[in-house]
Amino acid sequence: MSAADIWEALMLILFGASWPTAILKTIRVKNPLGKSRLFLLMVFLGYMAGLVAKFCRPPLDWVALLYVINALMVMTDLIFVIYYKRKVAMAAKAGQPVNQIGNK
Repeated sequence: MSAADIWEALMLILFGASWPTAILKTIRVKNPLGKSRLFLLMVFLGYMAGLVAKFCRPPLDWVALLYVINALMVMTDLIFVIYYKRKVAMAAKAGQPVNQIGNK
């Protein structure tokens, strides 16, 4: 394992540490105001590009798994952002206050 591989893994671990917090915030707040679907999609595509690069340079190492884990977390956040943005839009159409979303 080269120094470049170690730095790449460290980058992915540190980026990956932030995604669970982002996902939990989206779920807890239920109003993804300020979260960009385009940004999340671009980050997801960036992780996919990194994964493709790993496949283009055999042998495949364990760092590829970090790309997969991070991409799955970004996709999870993106799904929740889309879901809650739709709920907010539907609530606004119905005249329901946005802070009431998800509260029964």
